[in-house]
Amino acid sequence: MATLTQDMKDMIGAQLNYLATADENGNPQVGPKGTMRVFDDHHLIYNEETGKQAWHNLQYSKKAAVATVDYKALKGFRFEGTVEFHHDDKIFEDAQAFATAHHLPAAISAVLINVDRIYKLDAGPNAGDLIEG
Repeated sequence: MATLTQDMKDMIGAQLNYLATADENGNPQVGPKGTMRVFDDHHLIYNEETGKQAWHNLQYSKKAAVATVDYKALKGFRFEGTVEFHHDDKIFEDAQAFATAHHLPAAISAVLINVDRIYKLDAGPNAGDLIEG
């Protein structure tokens, strides 16, 4: 399992993050996840609110990639890993509390992403280089 640095955590907290998935036919899907946040040093989490494309794809593959970029600094990261779904436990209760505190719709699931690999998304020749994993 890869470890998030403080710089990575700060960027995730400050930027809009994008979740990428693929369906059973390999068709890609990407979309913003406004509830994406750091869970701990090895996990990201977001509230699944719609149960649509990304949800379907994650049910099938259990694989996700999350991209976050600071456009002004031309720096970013891609986090890849597998997901766990939480529906009736403390993690889910905390996700519901997050939604309430931020005036968001209730979550149908808290999706925990186990970060297995981290890549650099900085502009320049090192873009796409593996950092850890």
